[in-house]
Formats: sequence, structure tokens, C-alpha cells
Amino acid sequence: MTEHVRLRRDAQRNLERLLAAAAEAFRQRGLGVPLEEIAQRAGVSPGTLYNRFRGRDALIDAVMPGLVEARVRAALQRAEALDDPWEALTLYVTLVCQLQADDPALNDAVSRRFADAEALTAICDAQMDNARGLIERAQRAGVLRADVTVQDLAYLFWSTSAIVRATAAVAPQTWRRALAIHLDGLRAGAAHPLPEPPLSADQVHEAMLTFGKD
Repeated sequence: MTEHVRLRRDAQRNLERLLAAAAEAFRQRGLGVPLEEIAQRAGVSPGTLYNRFRGRDALIDAVMPGLVEARVRAALQRAEALDDPWEALTLYVTLVCQLQADDPALNDAVSRRFADAEALTAICDAQMDNARGLIERAQRAGVLRADVTVQDLAYLFWSTSAIVRATAAVAPQTWRRALAIHLDGLRAGAAHPLPEPPLSADQVHEAMLTFGKD
């Protein structure tokens, strides 16, 4: 084996170890886990990690997009299969919130944005936009208040993210109660006019860049 081939194989093994270690660490502790801890789990130096991925966002982009896309797409497909427009919308929101409660990495991916994780951002933005059909269907059926936009779903996911973090150790299912209260506020009927206009897609993105940061 030539030295060049050996180095290439070593680099490939290090990459595989880093990706596996990152996936495990993200799943256990969320996307903010220290990169030095990921390098230690992989059995490589922090310099090896930074040389390969430049930083956190590039590592997130190497691990998370496919997972997020598959999980959120499955939730959307289950919701779209329901005949009742209200049940379809609420099932989709509930399933996404369940993902947040079950997996710290998905909680971060759904509720936050990472500036240089371009692939993950594109997937998350597309999946949120895909829920537009559920919203419009529910509004046409007269069961969802007419002033709700797809960007308003961000409020539900931000709220669930914070509740999951605060209550996971004491009442891990309490997010369901909070979500039920929020969903009732979306029903059409004798709702009060909303005091502020909806956020734009750009405003949601800007907010998600800072959500959850200390």
C-alpha cells in the first residue's frame, strides 16, 4: 500500500467516525453540543474535525438534512392522507412537535436556523412551506381562522422547543397540553382579531438564527 493510499483510507475512516460521532452526540444533546466532544467521541483531534468541516454548520449539514427531510416528509404524508382538514393540520403539527420532544437534534433543526448550514436550511424552509396546503385546505373548509399563515406555525414549534427543554426531566409530555391550547386558538369562530401582522418568511428566518442561543 502506498503512503498516499494509506492517508486517503485514514482520512475516510476519520470522516466516517466523525459523522457517526456527530449523529450520536446531536441526537443525545442537540446541535449545540461542543465540537471538541464530538472529536473526542470519534477518537480524532479537534484539528481534524475543523480541517474537514470548517465548523459546526458544515458538520450539521453533513449529518442532519436527510434525517430531517425523511421524518418531516413522513409526518406530512400521514397528515395529507386524512380526509378531515382540521385533523390533517393538527396531526401534522403534533407529529412535528413529537419529533421535537423525542430528539434534541430534531428539536433544534425544526425550531432554529444555522447560518451556514445551507442544505438543512433549504430543507426546513421547504418542509414548512409544504404545510401551506394543509393550512389552505383547513381555511377553505372554514375550520381554521382566515388570518393564519404558514409562518405562524413557527410560533408553535418555538413554543414546543422551549417547553420540551424546560420540562423534559419533570413532565416530558406536558408539551401536548400547551400545544392543545395553542391549536384551539387557531380554530375559526369567535376569535378576536390578531393585534399584529404575521411575520414574513425572512423575519421567521432571522428569528430562527437567534432562537435558543444564550
